[in-house]
Amino acid sequence: MAHALTVRPTARLRRLPPVLAVVAVVALLALPFAPGDGGGAHPADAVSAVAVLYCALRLVRDRRRPLSRTAAVVLALPVLGLAVAAVGAVSPGAGLAGLGRYLQVFVLVPAAVLLLLRDRGDVRLLTWSMVGLALWQGAVGVHQYVTATGASYQGERIRAVGTFGPQDVMGMATVVSLGLVCAVGLALGRPPVRLRLFAAGCALVLLLPLALSFSRGAWIATAVTCAVQLLLAGVRRALAVGAVVVSAAVVLVGGFGVGTAMLQERVGSITEVTDAPDQSVTDRYTMWAAAAGMWRERPLTGVGLKGFPEHRDAHASLALSSGSETDGAGAGYRRQPLLSPHNMYLLVLAEQGVIGLLCLAGSWLALLVLGLRGLHAVRRERGAVPDCAFVACGLLVWQLTDFAYADIGGPSTVLTAVCFGLAAWWALGSRGQGVAER
Repeated sequence: MAHALTVRPTARLRRLPPVLAVVAVVALLALPFAPGDGGGAHPADAVSAVAVLYCALRLVRDRRRPLSRTAAVVLALPVLGLAVAAVGAVSPGAGLAGLGRYLQVFVLVPAAVLLLLRDRGDVRLLTWSMVGLALWQGAVGVHQYVTATGASYQGERIRAVGTFGPQDVMGMATVVSLGLVCAVGLALGRPPVRLRLFAAGCALVLLLPLALSFSRGAWIATAVTCAVQLLLAGVRRALAVGAVVVSAAVVLVGGFGVGTAMLQERVGSITEVTDAPDQSVTDRYTMWAAAAGMWRERPLTGVGLKGFPEHRDAHASLALSSGSETDGAGAGYRRQPLLSPHNMYLLVLAEQGVIGLLCLAGSWLALLVLGLRGLHAVRRERGAVPDCAFVACGLLVWQLTDFAYADIGGPSTVLTAVCFGLAAWWALGSRGQGVAER
């Protein structure tokens, strides 16, 4: 009897879905975390490493083939360019640190997510956890705006940053945007009507904190992604949902006056490239030019992982400021150095050269093509597309669009790895491995 009592808890643990290891990574991003001056890993990064180890132990225990040949090639493709760039880094320590980060975000964690997702029920659980995280961070951000306790923006502490603090002003915008994309994907699928309506309501609610993040890149990526999702669901549906979203935006911004003047100015600044741009726009384009200069200097292999800060001043013009100012949201005034070009494609091109860009972008493009092809194949076979397809393809489109305005860095980066894992599940694993529907 005593033996049976000791076995039961172990048996219950084994019955828990493996995807809970990934859900734990998402849940930890809800916690406030303030790294030191030298940066630092978020607890979610540590748990993502545990999830990878847990996945490896499951594979050893089950003695099964981990990935199909196509999945192995697509996910391992970035390793070639990363290895070459790590050898050419400014120091062995920088090379190893950069190699570890890139492997975490684009290889190891996506592969673990792909293998830990058993069926569409697991995908929905992970997707709803991302929506829940977005709602929590969005609620914190709206409270910061209303109470003037957010990050400093144009002299006022109104910028919504959630629990990420002023040092990572893109963190909340990223989380809210991805949650909104997940909610739209769930609303476009085939769950019960109540869940679809609830998901649509979540998407509309998340528009407010997204607007209050004042993040132009997140706005653009979210608008492009939602438009793609709606078009994949059908033109008529896209027009109907688009009308609802526009009406909601008019009510939020126009009816309630949610930061109307500042939002209009921020939106207008998107196109101000040569006509009196603000300093942030000038800095961004100056760093883009510096990244291009590094690539021209070493076109094949780049300047090495973590090499952009070391070579920035030699390629940047005098228009580049000394750093960005951060204040508010529970932190004091700081001046942060500009250590990346805020463009993932140019960062890879500068540090890894053409070889690295072809390997990384080739992997991403393969996921996108296979994912869209799978979506159209399911539509031809069954006449309707599951919500998992809209979510997975939407998250990938968002990442690839946002990479034109941002790069990896900060606590929210681990969520990027989860998104690539979801995209890989749909593109490489959902049908090829006979995953059951639920």
